Amino acid sequence: MSTFRLTLREPPAQRVDLSPLVPDRLTGKAAADIGAMELPCGNRRLRVDDLFTLSGTFAGEIEFAETSGKLDRIGGGMSHGRITVRGHAGAYVGAEMRGGLIEVHGSVGAYAACKMQGGLLHIRRDAGDFLGAGLPGDHRGMRGGTVVVGRNAGARTGDRMRRGMVLVEGNVGDYCGSRMIAGTIAVAGGVGAFPGMAMRRGTLLVEQAPPELVATFQDCGEYAHAFLTLLVRSWRGLPGRFGKLPEGRVRARRYMGDLANDGRGEILVWV
Repeated sequence: MSTFRLTLREPPAQRVDLSPLVPDRLTGKAAADIGAMELPCGNRRLRVDDLFTLSGTFAGEIEFAETSGKLDRIGGGMSHGRITVRGHAGAYVGAEMRGGLIEVHGSVGAYAACKMQGGLLHIRRDAGDFLGAGLPGDHRGMRGGTVVVGRNAGARTGDRMRRGMVLVEGNVGDYCGSRMIAGTIAVAGGVGAFPGMAMRRGTLLVEQAPPELVATFQDCGEYAHAFLTLLVRSWRGLPGRFGKLPEGRVRARRYMGDLANDGRGEILVWV
């Protein structure tokens, strides 16, 4: 399959919205037509070919090269195809994504995968705050799909999350899983203070015990959880560490909460 490559000419002075450059909106367009498309940039608009050098033919795959952290909303709302980012990306990567694959070889800014509904977002390095959360002012966070982070994620990871899976190979910041309604977050490193604050349902699976828990979580003790075998098995084929975990590790200490908010969520600490 041919790849349509967009190489950044120079870092932009202001933030640029790249949500128009998704497979859904480029199908059937020639390179000249794509180059003439306009992208929001501050209070003005930029032509694609003023910002990028274009090469190749679009046939379902897009590649952004030599990117900048000022390129926002990459893959926003996409439902199919593949986007590869060879460098860093800005905020809202994969926002409202419904399907397909986004692979970022660098780090991303805040609100990646916000309101995501399907597909796979693979971030090889770090993710900013509010990963898999809702858009500002929205009460609905991530509702499906899978996010894999190769290093660390910021504060409020999974805030208001409703469904889907977030897998972080490094550490996460404070308030991980805050106001979570459902879904699964797994963290191979450490978590910050007060994970699961105002959590109603869902699972937060961590490698290390949190340094500080909300007082309204109940310690239920340590025992075997058979479903962990099925959960680990479901990760087979995913990129990174989680796709290679052994299946036999089922013992975990369970904390139920947040008891002030329905109390049916759980924090599991692997032992």
